[in-house]
Amino acid sequence: MEGGLFRFWLGDAYRKALEQVRIWMEEAGMSVRIDAAGSIIGRYEALTPDAPALMTGSHLDTVRNGGAYDGILGVMLGIEMVAALNSDGIRMPFAIEVVGFGDEEGSRFPAPMLCSRTMAGQVDTVPSAIVDAQGKSIAQAMEDYGLDPALLKNAVRQKGEILAFIEAHIEQGPCLEAEDGSLGVVSAIAAQTRQRVRIYGQADHAGTTPMTLRRDALAAAAEVVSAVERIGVASGENHVATVGFLEVHPNVSNVIPGEVRFSLDMRAETEAQRDRMVLQIQEEIRNIVARRGLKASFEQSHFLPSAACTPEMVSQLEKAVSSVTGRPASRLLSGAGHDAMAMVHLCPMAMLFIRSPGGLSHHPDEDVRVEDVELAHRALLAFVKEFHLS
Repeated sequence: MEGGLFRFWLGDAYRKALEQVRIWMEEAGMSVRIDAAGSIIGRYEALTPDAPALMTGSHLDTVRNGGAYDGILGVMLGIEMVAALNSDGIRMPFAIEVVGFGDEEGSRFPAPMLCSRTMAGQVDTVPSAIVDAQGKSIAQAMEDYGLDPALLKNAVRQKGEILAFIEAHIEQGPCLEAEDGSLGVVSAIAAQTRQRVRIYGQADHAGTTPMTLRRDALAAAAEVVSAVERIGVASGENHVATVGFLEVHPNVSNVIPGEVRFSLDMRAETEAQRDRMVLQIQEEIRNIVARRGLKASFEQSHFLPSAACTPEMVSQLEKAVSSVTGRPASRLLSGAGHDAMAMVHLCPMAMLFIRSPGGLSHHPDEDVRVEDVELAHRALLAFVKEFHLS
């Protein structure tokens, strides 16, 4: 798509992005390093050396045909916040680290948040069974980039090194714009699961097989897609269910489809709500295929629990947002996954949302308003200056 970005982890565009981000971090007064997973980390020292750090940032990779703000805006806001402190000669009792994670989207390898999950101690060895579209393993990609897969565990941070993590990110939805708000404070990140579903029918001649004798996998899949939408709507607010990918076999105009493979993405505020919706949708799929004399299989490819933001940090961030906007801060549930939900395994965390005009994201036309970004910068700076944990 014209104008879209595709900056995947350990690719040429990713390398060039890290080179530029390194320059900006150093200009802001930070020392910079690349960790063993390929994430870039800038550190602004505290009043005393080697103090624990408050970490901020987001991810540098994009989806295919992505926009210019998803992920990278949070990294740039962190850099600008440090630059402002450095310009004023301010050092905090804690260090400040700004991170640009390498792989949040899973756009090259189907392993989202690999870099942040590694930092948080959820991954300490390179997954061996995962390959990219060219059949290259993660270990091979790391070696080609100049990283040693055997040293991945060196990217793991220890509890106590990082006091807390705060991620600024575009909302990727319409809620803030609907209330004419600039900034929002996230209360939690939704529980989610992705499944690969297959419906097995019988491929046959499209011209000679009577309609009543067909075992059409695509006709069943069409009914399933409609059912997924219906159940998602009926499940209530903060529930979403999506079929986003569909593959038909043999995908020939004069052959009845014998097999259909599709994705099923389901999210809700809590694990219990998500799991109830999952069971309901799976039961409906089984009923549809059984009625048509077909079969279905399910394979779970992605499973994440909900991640609640730390209440004390939420309150401090709300205060900072209100101080720059002059209005109470909106609390939002994040339906999208973020690196913050991995970092919750390492330290307290919070998220700041910035309005997405038109609610558009993962698209070349993704946008922000300059005045909203300025408010986000001021709110993040106010938050850091007053940050404390009891």
